[in-house]
Amino acid sequence: MACRVLKVSPSGYYEWRDRPPSARDLEDAYLANTIIDIHAMSRRSYGAPRVHAELRLGMGVRVGRKRVARLLRMTGRRGISHRHKRRNRPAEAVHQDLVQRKFVAAGPDLLWCTDITEHPTRGGKVYCAAVLDVVTRQVVGWSIADHMRSELVVDALQMATWRRRPQAGTVVHSDRGSQDTSWVFGHRLRDAGLLGSMGRVASSVDNSMIESFWSTMQRELPDTRTWDTPEQLGSAIFEWIEAWYNPRRRHTAIGMLSPIDYEHHWQHHQAPAALHTAANGAA
Repeated sequence: MACRVLKVSPSGYYEWRDRPPSARDLEDAYLANTIIDIHAMSRRSYGAPRVHAELRLGMGVRVGRKRVARLLRMTGRRGISHRHKRRNRPAEAVHQDLVQRKFVAAGPDLLWCTDITEHPTRGGKVYCAAVLDVVTRQVVGWSIADHMRSELVVDALQMATWRRRPQAGTVVHSDRGSQDTSWVFGHRLRDAGLLGSMGRVASSVDNSMIESFWSTMQRELPDTRTWDTPEQLGSAIFEWIEAWYNPRRRHTAIGMLSPIDYEHHWQHHQAPAALHTAANGAA
């Protein structure tokens, strides 16, 4: 009856039923298992582009991106998507905008951007400040606390300067939050020989790079579950930055490398070329 309704011959049905899986089906099954492992390794955050990059760059597997997307859908896996939210900004500025939305620099540790974010838990809020290098996308300094006082951004800047030892004149771009306009933060900038820079009021685009970083962290960590205490989420943020984002998470803007891997790549390839160009110009 089924053959009559579907208009297929009984011999065709039995041939289909007894036919072994094709080579393509077997390859898809093996590849799907690998994709599931990569998705789990990424803390369930990678979508098709980064899974494809991990297969191609990390494992040397030649496969098309559309095939990866199809197998992700077939296995019920998906990346963590973006969602917008609004923020209100204070209006006072103490530094000029030296960036003008051009988040580019000749090398690492010449232009940083910084900002604060807050995350609720059942036991209270967690506040996090970060300093991000615009070339490598690496978090070079961070601070986590249960308050939004100026010490939060000062501690993040202190970690960045202690870790990286930037040269005098490095620009630190921020928004117009009261912590960034405080005397103590400006004093710490001057002490380290750094230049402050601020975007316009109520314009997240003027500090879009750090806003993009916060958005990534929000959807890949705080939004993934309910957090019981500030200490629990604070420890998770520390681990996410130091054990995942900086050393391992692939970034689309830097050739699908992690921030630390991209810095090593830059030091071995672009830095010698930049020195050679500078030497020729001086000659």
